[in-house]
Amino acid sequence: MTTPRIALKFQVGARTLATIPRRLVRVAFSLDAVLAPAATATGLVLPPLPDDADGYLVTSLPEPMLAGLDRGGLLAFVRQRYVRYHVDLAAGEAAWLAGLSGSARSGIKRKAKKLAAANGGVLDIRRYHDAAAFAEFHPLARGVSATTYQERLLGSGLPDDPAAVCDLESLAEQGRLRAWLMFIADIPAAYLCCTADGESLCYTHVGHDPSHNDLSPGAVLQIEAMRDLFAERRFARFDFTEGEGQHKRQFSTAGTACVDVLLLRPTLANRATVAALRGFDSAIASAKRAAAHPALAKLAQNIRR
Repeated sequence: MTTPRIALKFQVGARTLATIPRRLVRVAFSLDAVLAPAATATGLVLPPLPDDADGYLVTSLPEPMLAGLDRGGLLAFVRQRYVRYHVDLAAGEAAWLAGLSGSARSGIKRKAKKLAAANGGVLDIRRYHDAAAFAEFHPLARGVSATTYQERLLGSGLPDDPAAVCDLESLAEQGRLRAWLMFIADIPAAYLCCTADGESLCYTHVGHDPSHNDLSPGAVLQIEAMRDLFAERRFARFDFTEGEGQHKRQFSTAGTACVDVLLLRPTLANRATVAALRGFDSAIASAKRAAAHPALAKLAQNIRR
């Protein structure tokens, strides 16, 4: 089997400026694996590297394991560092709400009230948790996804290719999918599609129609989905997955420091790739630091656009 190509992105915010494709074996840590006792120990056994592969992409590697990573003569480059956030669903809704800041709790109430007022005084949230319901959910959510920045800029909207849809249908049949739609005036405005991975439910596909930004439909939908999950008591955790974001920090109950590591064969092309990525990431980090300096704030703003 041919090793799949993965695009290594030169990215500023949500905008991808360029990519370098490489055939990589992806080794992704689930949240269950991140939280396992072994995650604090050193040593990671990687699968054999196929002859046609350029190397590995290891994602959500718990930071304590980085020092003990066996590079096996490969070029190693840490592409990003972040906290992988999650919500402890076993603690219950009351404990979760109590752990939020006062401003977060008041913001939740204010946003829900404002959105309900725009929809005749009620929140219209519909749930799609089995295979039959998913067949109704998918085309409606796809309409929302097509309007989102996740799809337009990141290429990570709700999938519509037959193989991916079939995978989601299979998860729904197994009871391993939870999906929600927020409607405004009977028109879909935001969607959330989550898939199970072990004891965790993952924040897999999400988006809202930007024409409703002032009503915060995505945030309100997230809160109502969390309430459903607390009441259901089916999953131990809600996994906000890789990467950071204000809403993840705000709504989580815990987080684990993780890194994404690129391991490449030491060929000339791969050395050039690592050098280019390192130089680009360093330049972006410098630009972000410059944003705090009044004299350079305008330049940093232009770089982010």
